Amino acid sequence: MKIVFLAPFGIRPKGTVLARMIPLAEELQALGHEVVVIAPPYTNPEDSGKTEVVRGVRLVNVELGPSHKVLAVPVLAWRMFRSALAEKAHLVHLFKPKGYGGVAAMMHLALQSLGLRLPPLFVDTDDWEGDGGMNELHAYSGPEKRFYRFQERWLLRHAVAVTVASRGLEHLCVAAGALPERLLYLPNCVREPGKNDGTVARDELGIDRQAPVILLYTRFFEFSQEKLHYVCSEIFAQVPQVRFLVVGKGRHGEEDALRLAAQEAGFAGALVMAGWTEPERIPKLLAAGDVAIYPFADTLVNRTKCPAKLTELLLAERAVVADRVGQLAEYIRDGESGMLCDPDRWEEMVHHAVGLLSDSGRRLKIGAAARTHLLQNFNWKAAAQRLQEFYAGAARLAPPRC
Repeated sequence: MKIVFLAPFGIRPKGTVLARMIPLAEELQALGHEVVVIAPPYTNPEDSGKTEVVRGVRLVNVELGPSHKVLAVPVLAWRMFRSALAEKAHLVHLFKPKGYGGVAAMMHLALQSLGLRLPPLFVDTDDWEGDGGMNELHAYSGPEKRFYRFQERWLLRHAVAVTVASRGLEHLCVAAGALPERLLYLPNCVREPGKNDGTVARDELGIDRQAPVILLYTRFFEFSQEKLHYVCSEIFAQVPQVRFLVVGKGRHGEEDALRLAAQEAGFAGALVMAGWTEPERIPKLLAAGDVAIYPFADTLVNRTKCPAKLTELLLAERAVVADRVGQLAEYIRDGESGMLCDPDRWEEMVHHAVGLLSDSGRRLKIGAAARTHLLQNFNWKAAAQRLQEFYAGAARLAPPRC
């Protein structure tokens, strides 16, 4: 079977395509299918019009259109639709029900409803985009927000079937009109990685090999900055020799706010900012940490997210202290493969992190259990097999009439 994945944006610099689409495509190809990813490379315009092979998967970067967003929408969406049509696929799977790919999918469904013979269209969602969701985190205009809200709900109702990355999204999609029998829970997964020695990254970053290291792998927007500053200052007060390794970069200079808070609280010398880094270097940086903290506010956005960063931390055998919100409680068995906290009780995160820093045996046991639990219950090979079965059943169904 030939399958087209419609990507929400280009492969660089964002990690969504690499974290979710490419692993699924690889495993589907291992099962004997051919998968082609079609992307609108507005995030990496240098690749406009280029076709490349990424980890064995063909990726078509459609040619970009006009620079003005309003003019670009129909042009880029049409080029995505036309590219998908040219592949003569057995089915098309849209990733994220919004944006250029969303418009291409709407064209697909509209023409299909007029009698044009087109392959069945599936939709994947890994975030809630509309009211209370990602719309609130971006500086979209009022018309853009209304359009994305409409796109999301319309596509969820009209696609032949929907895959969702979290239990929270499962509930919201049904409330939006998607049929429960046409939904597949498909969380972000992992595959068996190689081992990494954290001493290499410690040496590069100037962190003493014997120092206890708290790891924060983040984009900063999932939690209150005040909470982060409190947690770090309290950990430092109890473990003065600690080092904080921060991997990632904020959208609005949050790392600068952390530096300022560190100066005021006296732990500036303990702060090591690795910043944004290339994906291939991340496992080495994660291996340099002893305990990872994963603050996660109890918001609609977070309750529906399926954070790939958390899976990377667990796979790296880090002992993770995370807030008990949404999908995090699916990935972590509290007290066995990680520690879960009440998101409103900030001192819990401090208590668990300090306890793990002082108990290397328990820390290592939890880290090993985290990796085992993830590989046994959330691996891409098994996910692709479930998706293959879902395709086979749902592809025979007519799109719902709403």
